[in-house]
Amino acid sequence: MSSQESNWQKTLPKPFLGFQKNRRLEEVECIIPDLAGMSRGRSMPIYKFTPDTTFSLPISLFYQTISGEYVDMDITNQWMEKDIVLRPDMETAAAVPWADDATLQVINDLELSDGNPLNIAPRNILKNVIDLYKKENLKPVIAPEIEFYLTQPNTDPNEEILPPIGRNGRKGVRQQAYSMVAVDEMGSVIDTIYEYAEAQGLKIDTVIQEGGAGQIEINLMHGDPLNLADQVFYFKRTIREAAFKHKIFATFMAKPMRDQPGSAMHIHQSVIDTKTGLNIFTGPNGCETEAFYNFIGGSQKYLMSTIPFLAPYVNSYRRFATQESSPNTLEWSYDNRSTGIRIPNSKPTNRRVENRIAGSDTNPYLSIAASLACGYLGIVNKIKPRDPARGEVTESENNLPVSLSRALDLLDEAKEVQDVLGLGFCKLFSDLKRAELEEYQKEISPWERQHLLLNT
Repeated sequence: MSSQESNWQKTLPKPFLGFQKNRRLEEVECIIPDLAGMSRGRSMPIYKFTPDTTFSLPISLFYQTISGEYVDMDITNQWMEKDIVLRPDMETAAAVPWADDATLQVINDLELSDGNPLNIAPRNILKNVIDLYKKENLKPVIAPEIEFYLTQPNTDPNEEILPPIGRNGRKGVRQQAYSMVAVDEMGSVIDTIYEYAEAQGLKIDTVIQEGGAGQIEINLMHGDPLNLADQVFYFKRTIREAAFKHKIFATFMAKPMRDQPGSAMHIHQSVIDTKTGLNIFTGPNGCETEAFYNFIGGSQKYLMSTIPFLAPYVNSYRRFATQESSPNTLEWSYDNRSTGIRIPNSKPTNRRVENRIAGSDTNPYLSIAASLACGYLGIVNKIKPRDPARGEVTESENNLPVSLSRALDLLDEAKEVQDVLGLGFCKLFSDLKRAELEEYQKEISPWERQHLLLNT
């Protein structure tokens, strides 16, 4: 090992060094989040990597649907498949605790060959939104809540997804929200999640049993949006690997089982004045400020056109359709989980706005960017919200779109949102999602075979 290699390895985060112990670092994974939020990248032996080394991938990895199909789009010289540059962000360096050998994973930023950021990379989209706040001397703060299901292995897509078998030998049942017994039933998996998280330096706030059979929620600590998006990105892979270790699946589908609640990724949001360090949602007297109401107003006005980033698949809209623990409007209220925008009970210094619309199936970089972009537009345009909802809300004049097709229509018409997130990126995302819709329409579902084969 050269002195240069030795020096950078000694500066790796403490959680990794504690995980590595006296073992030799064998491998490095240079990874990026794709449009779905899954890991792509390159794996290499340690001697091929230094923090200053750059690698490349073809830009065409952003031209694929969730099924891997490539889509022809109105992009000049699209199939030249030019290289994009991976630049390691060493602040994201973390262990790969499920690997057999001591392995390091590093999230990379993406650039063009001229050094400019790639404007369709999800991590860059979020960075751009954070920069808009920075120009106003503001700093957004978020805390995500990740819901997911543990299930029995599903190796045949034609078969229904089933709840896992707990330690008592019985299949998990629903309506056990906040049950410690239900958490204990899957304790071995949760213990492994804790173990893997600790090795990566990932901080868990709380773990709870949700309302579905085998449905778990992990709450993360509040902090910088980019760092929290990185954590969600790591956590999804971590949770899947922890489940695999115990021979079960973990899924972040918005609605994996017909008669079970959907899974969300609620986003708690506040904004700090960088000059004073104070929460701009609270004034000197402890009351709500104009900026607080403007953030809500922007969320109500603009979130509707960003729903494809919060609900990116056909399956995502099944979660809204049942209205079971899933708001289907953009009304707002205090301490009211039936509204899409909720103001949780808190001390004035911790006043925040909770986005309850985003599904667990989202790319965290894109859903967080979209949510913060809407709040930002509300602040700079001084948008006033509608009056807060009174009581339980199941219907309103501002119901969410019932399909991905309708949601994409709204995104295509949203000029202000496109200006913030990037016109080229929004067009690319919309084109890919419409291609997925076309692909889905070709499928014949078990329901159709069951009810139409002999009855029509």
